[in-house]
Amino acid sequence: MYRNALKNSEKILSVAPMMDWTDRHCRFLHRQLSQHALLYTEMVVADAVLHGDRERLLGYDQTEHPVALQLGGSEPAKLAEAVRIASDFGYDEINLNVGCPSDRVQSGTFGACLMREPELVARSVAAMKAVSDVPVTVKCRIGVDDQDPEIVLPALAESVIDAGVDALWVHARKAWLQGLSPKQNRDVPPLDYDRVYLLKQQYPHVFIGINGGITNLNQAIEHLEHVDGVMLGRAAYHNAQLLGEVDQRIYGAPAAPVDWDAVCSEMMLYAEAHLQSGGRLGQITRHMVGLFLGVRGARRFRQILSTDAVRDGAGPEVIAAAFAEIDFPIWLLRPETPNCGQV
Repeated sequence: MYRNALKNSEKILSVAPMMDWTDRHCRFLHRQLSQHALLYTEMVVADAVLHGDRERLLGYDQTEHPVALQLGGSEPAKLAEAVRIASDFGYDEINLNVGCPSDRVQSGTFGACLMREPELVARSVAAMKAVSDVPVTVKCRIGVDDQDPEIVLPALAESVIDAGVDALWVHARKAWLQGLSPKQNRDVPPLDYDRVYLLKQQYPHVFIGINGGITNLNQAIEHLEHVDGVMLGRAAYHNAQLLGEVDQRIYGAPAAPVDWDAVCSEMMLYAEAHLQSGGRLGQITRHMVGLFLGVRGARRFRQILSTDAVRDGAGPEVIAAAFAEIDFPIWLLRPETPNCGQV
């Protein structure tokens, strides 16, 4: 994936791994909007993979490809074993989390804490590479606390590149492990995109992707003038309809507005299968409320999904009812497609 992207001067857009957000239901929705964007799981702790319910932790719908698994951990042997287990599930990439600043992650001595231990990260990457037949990548910060990004980011990059990492995704902020909450760590530390651009200049033959504070595709395209990939986080989640332009604007696919009628139908079918397996409708629809930001009817759409979908006995018809409230403007519709609410 990454070698081909570099060889052919292709760019990659991905949706960031986000705890409690990018679960299998979220990724299924996102795949209905873009066929090419790279999707990431939530971070899954290596120990959980070794000892937990593997189907619940690692299972996904095959339509999600290309899909990457993000692992958390700091013990190379355990990470390698988790990769061996995950290999049976057919992920397209395995990513190591070196950027999450949450207290829970810090207590396990992984995530952003690992910015302080580049040699341990390198050993982890090498152990994962030794047992993986798909790319192994790292997602990191530019530093933590009082570290100097000018020193620590190149040091981490050099270590993992020497270990054979296939790509480095960089959230262009520091993480403050003391004094800031995980939410504040997504906004308060200043962005330093130039630091990531410089890293790419230092390693022109290594795939370098950028993350942090990118709110739309215009910004993403600007970043792609300097780096190989862009990772969207909250923008893709809270305003998911922007993914509908990714295939054309990033990957060069023919222009084709999203077929919202088909999206509605696919989500209803997916919901029906989920309900039959013992799931709840709200587990799916909670990821859909970010659709149609700024479109007439979106407020009622959100109300239906937030209230009716969580009631006992709620079925896929709730999704149809929500879509029926949207007054689709011309720019959101295929000319030949009826309003999705008519499904």
